[in-house]
Amino acid sequence: MSRFTVTETGIQDLRVIERRRLGDERGFLSRLFCAEELASAGWDQPVVQINHTWTQARGTVRGMHFQHPPHAEMKLVTCLRGRVWDVGLDLRAGSPTFLHWRAVELSADNGRALLIPQGFAHGFQTLTDDCELLYLHSAPYAAQAEGGLSATDPTLGIEWPLPIALQSARDLRHPAVTEEFTGLDLHS
Repeated sequence: MSRFTVTETGIQDLRVIERRRLGDERGFLSRLFCAEELASAGWDQPVVQINHTWTQARGTVRGMHFQHPPHAEMKLVTCLRGRVWDVGLDLRAGSPTFLHWRAVELSADNGRALLIPQGFAHGFQTLTDDCELLYLHSAPYAAQAEGGLSATDPTLGIEWPLPIALQSARDLRHPAVTEEFTGLDLHS
């Protein structure tokens, strides 16, 4: 019996993972990751890094972050506390959904995760104060491969559910998409 339900988002390879909780009067157990079961959802690489973030204030936006090939990474993002609006943005060169995005609410209560494939940018907005996220990565962070796009770029049209209360100085410096940006070539 699978511990996960996988839902398509309408963008190839970007998937919502719902975890089955086994509970009783003590509480519940939820499997966060299983390579064997998540292989059918597209997770086909080892987990090489796990990161934990805390964001203090409601309305904060982090993103839109990615790593350039050959350091492109898959992420499995889970909310451990609070609620976030989690966004995956397709940056794959030649993709029929290039520059399209999808968002899903992740929360400690709903147990969902977003599986973000290689070639996507990722960002989120906190819907509550005190949000904690857990990220599983298929590639280690590589500073020289770091990339980002403006979370408020009208070309992307990301619909943040709340007014943006806070962004880091680094995220505010991320550029808007230009005509020269043709996407991330994952096959070179």
